Amino acid sequence: MLELLLGGIGATLAWAPLVAIISGIVLGIMVGAMPGLSPSMGVALLVPFTYGMSPMLALILLVAIYIGASYGGSITAITINAPGTGSAVVTAIDGYALTKQGRAAMALGVSIVISTVAGVLGTLVLIFFSVPLAAVAVNFHPAEYFAIAVFGLATISSLAGTNWRKAFMAAILGLMINTIGTDPISGAERFTFSVTPLSDGFILIPALIGLFALSEVFTAVEKRQFKVVQLEGLAGGWPRLRDYWQLKFVTLRSSLIGTLIGIFPGAGAIIASFISYDIARRMSSHPEEYGNGSVEGVAAAEAANSGSVGGAMVPLLTLGIPGSATTAVLIGAMMIHKLTPGPQLFLSNPGLIYGIFAAMLIANVVLLIVGLAGSRLWIKVTIVPKKVLFTLITMMAVVGSFAVRNSMFDVLCCLGFGILGWVLKRYEYPVAPVILGMVLGSIAETNFRRAIMMDGGLVFFSRPLSAMMLALALLSFVVPLLSARRRSKKSPPQAGPNGAS
Repeated sequence: MLELLLGGIGATLAWAPLVAIISGIVLGIMVGAMPGLSPSMGVALLVPFTYGMSPMLALILLVAIYIGASYGGSITAITINAPGTGSAVVTAIDGYALTKQGRAAMALGVSIVISTVAGVLGTLVLIFFSVPLAAVAVNFHPAEYFAIAVFGLATISSLAGTNWRKAFMAAILGLMINTIGTDPISGAERFTFSVTPLSDGFILIPALIGLFALSEVFTAVEKRQFKVVQLEGLAGGWPRLRDYWQLKFVTLRSSLIGTLIGIFPGAGAIIASFISYDIARRMSSHPEEYGNGSVEGVAAAEAANSGSVGGAMVPLLTLGIPGSATTAVLIGAMMIHKLTPGPQLFLSNPGLIYGIFAAMLIANVVLLIVGLAGSRLWIKVTIVPKKVLFTLITMMAVVGSFAVRNSMFDVLCCLGFGILGWVLKRYEYPVAPVILGMVLGSIAETNFRRAIMMDGGLVFFSRPLSAMMLALALLSFVVPLLSARRRSKKSPPQAGPNGAS
């Protein structure tokens, strides 16, 4: 294995692969930073340009785009609260809070370095453990996938702040929105009211842009918040080595969580980021900072997001099963180049496989260089006059929503979700649980019904792994609520206006 990896590194250090890696990283960051363009869309858009390339060079370019786009979504999430990708929703929770405190440099610096470290760790797991990990993931029953989704939904207690009821209601709203469209099992239409575009349900990207970006614009305009945030001095605002060292445990833990969850086909970076963020908050010595500008929160979200890239590549290369939407596009690209992903590819073309492994390691180093060089430029968005910035955000929201399916209906949906997000924020309801409910609702519903049709309702408790994850989900939701109730009972009563308690 070591000889093959060294051979792959040697082949990747030629000028053509290096140009492909650098180009892919830059393009990927641009794609990820643009609300409306997901990593899968970015890879799909570039596939036609690889027809004349060799298979290895084509895959190196596409994988580099994947890695760059997975990080790029955090840039706009941190600076303007407009997550470029679904997984960047979690980064925005604390990243944008840090920006509002004038600490955007800290958030951006942590984001790029932690993303690189997690990407390298995820790639190392891919290199050394891909075959046994894929064998475990492919044997997962729908009951286990349902339990993962429920465990993800249990993380709303981390997004609740001081009012878990509002977070719970927001998640229920997301689950309800997810029921609109075509039934995933029977094919019947639900709650479409004869509106044809609703047969596909609400697309995630317009909802994401509306709930986070447009709602922020509406809220700021209503409150007339046009003052530019004064940043700390850039030199002093960037993280120091000591800051990174303090994040070592949360980075390692979150990277492994992201990689493991990324291996499960269909789970993806969004679930990985939410679960990692929830676990990091529970294990933190300062859980009260989460949601209010926690550097640990940014690190946990970014580590899980980048770690999931290596995880999603495991079932792709070893079994020919896509672990994410982007790897599904990569399968198509491989077949265009007459390659069949799966165990046989390791025997028939090991040079290609280890060339991809080496390219992923080098791409993460290039990501660090490009990210650090560009961060000082991207941070300038925070000093753009608010009237100009709000106009640009609205334009990006319209273009990004339209680009998903070339449909004005998606633009109207984006506007509707923007109004919904504005109303939720006005009454202090968190918007992240709405996205969580929309993402996990489909996974939970589909696998719940499949499991029951296959083995009956008791299968969720008769399978040990499913039962264990459901128990953990229950504990992760109930324990924080009991702790909060215990703290409220211990707190002294507040004195009334006349001195009465």
